[in-house]
Amino acid sequence: MLPADMDGGAADVRRGLMALSTFKKRVDDLLAAFEGSAGGASKVAAHGLPASAFGLGNFPEAKTLHLEYERVHERITSLSKSLGLQLEAMQIAVHGVDVSFDNLEEELRYRFHEIRTEVNQGRDEMLHEQVKRDNNADHTDAGY
Repeated sequence: MLPADMDGGAADVRRGLMALSTFKKRVDDLLAAFEGSAGGASKVAAHGLPASAFGLGNFPEAKTLHLEYERVHERITSLSKSLGLQLEAMQIAVHGVDVSFDNLEEELRYRFHEIRTEVNQGRDEMLHEQVKRDNNADHTDAGY
């Protein structure tokens, strides 16, 4: 006879596996939808503008505006790529829970580590750039 707190354990395990399978399918679908959407990294990256789109000739404001556009565009592209990588990592993690991490294929473990390293490196670079911009915030060439 099972203790009262273990009553229906096999049914609970089946329900847990079904919930995990449903969650995995949702993550897989979300990743596929994101990669195919306008927010996917490849599509965001394709929306660059040449410097000439902001004006030609001796027009320093146009150059400054283009540089700012490129900075923002690069950041949005980076965020899109990071989101895709994090969704892929979640997909691997859910699979690892499903098969148990001891049974997770070595290539998936390696890919999970690669993603974690890349996402952390991107975050560190972004934070470094933010500190750099903050430190130069009072140094303008406005001529005042």
